[in-house]
Amino acid sequence: FSPMEEKDEKERMIIGGEEDDEWADLFGYVGIEAVLDQMRMKTMKAGFEFNIMVVGQSGLGKSTLVNTLFKSKISRKSCTPNYEEKICKTVKLHAVSHVIEEKGVKMKLTVVDTPGFGDQINNENCWEPIVKYINEQYEKFLREELNVNRKRRIPDSRVHCCIYFLPATGHRLRPIDVEFMKRLGKMVSIVPVIAKADTLTVEERQEFKEQIRKDLDANGICVYPQEEFDEDPDERLLNHRIRESIPFAVVGTDQEHQVNGNKVLGRKTKWGIIEVENVAHCEFANLRDLLIRSHLQDLKDVTHNILYENYRVRRLNESNITFSELELSSWPTENGTDKSQL
Repeated sequence: FSPMEEKDEKERMIIGGEEDDEWADLFGYVGIEAVLDQMRMKTMKAGFEFNIMVVGQSGLGKSTLVNTLFKSKISRKSCTPNYEEKICKTVKLHAVSHVIEEKGVKMKLTVVDTPGFGDQINNENCWEPIVKYINEQYEKFLREELNVNRKRRIPDSRVHCCIYFLPATGHRLRPIDVEFMKRLGKMVSIVPVIAKADTLTVEERQEFKEQIRKDLDANGICVYPQEEFDEDPDERLLNHRIRESIPFAVVGTDQEHQVNGNKVLGRKTKWGIIEVENVAHCEFANLRDLLIRSHLQDLKDVTHNILYENYRVRRLNESNITFSELELSSWPTENGTDKSQL
């Protein structure tokens, strides 16, 4: 532009800016942000589903930790009258569902327990029933999706998160741990935790955590949150801090004690009380924040958009699956004629 043309352009920009202001004043508040309130109201009315699986050998406090996470008696052990702890000969999966409500928000929580895992002398292929269960839930959802007259809201029984319990040995990952997480790491979001971490000193705990992270890297094991799924710099920064803390060293209990005049959840020992929700004592609060307060929706999104999508694409590409299996068989008939045969 010449000097004169630049002056004219600036004047046009100024006039244009004044016109934009006039239009804004003329029309005022539009209310686009109200869509957030609409979404909130719909979610509060409909509620939502969250399915969590707990895996680990007997005696690691799986039931207690789940009860502590949701501050409810929701584990299979807590819900079964006259429950007897016994070693299962095979891995059997049990799902227990509850509706939890907090401040008007309803959540249908399903906890899938895996009694028998890792409890045998020979634990070869003990993960297979778990793999089968996860795939069955994907298959169930896929068939519902492909129905011609599908439900407005498809029931979701897919596993959104698997909490994997590591015994506090203080050494390294066992072969069964490596094999399980390698096989399931691309099927479900795994969050490893060190169970009953109060049996380790602070130094032992830190060394154990570092060794586990090395073992995970050395074996190419993917645990949640995966770095390749980070969507923006803020999320990447938050998830990087979480990845540096994994596995979480946790303690679970449903017992309350008085500490400095306040009631706290904790385990009483000769040396004092281990406060479950005190980050100076254990990392239970970090696990709870990840699963519920900061990443619950992300766990559901990763399951639906990535893990389930991988399964769906693979199934639809397989030669032994046809649309007549999944969809055409459910077509309605017209005048006694099955449309799938046309």
